[in-house]
Amino acid sequence: MDAKQLTEGQRAYEAKRAAKAGMTLEAWLRDKEKRAKAEAEAAKVAAPEPPKKPGFFTRLLERAQKPL
Repeated sequence: MDAKQLTEGQRAYEAKRAAKAGMTLEAWLRDKEKRAKAEAEAAKVAAPEPPKKPGFFTRLLERAQKPL
């Protein structure tokens, strides 16, 4: 997120947070972007894929195995 893309209110809010952390606005935004990317990577790695839905022939064979 570039400082040029922020509205005036967003820039003021991020500047307050940067000052509270003892950083410049640019350094704060770079750090924020790095943290967001790291969290996205961690979420991607941590979340396993849901099991695949059985195909047509698999369902057909399962149905054939069931007693009447």
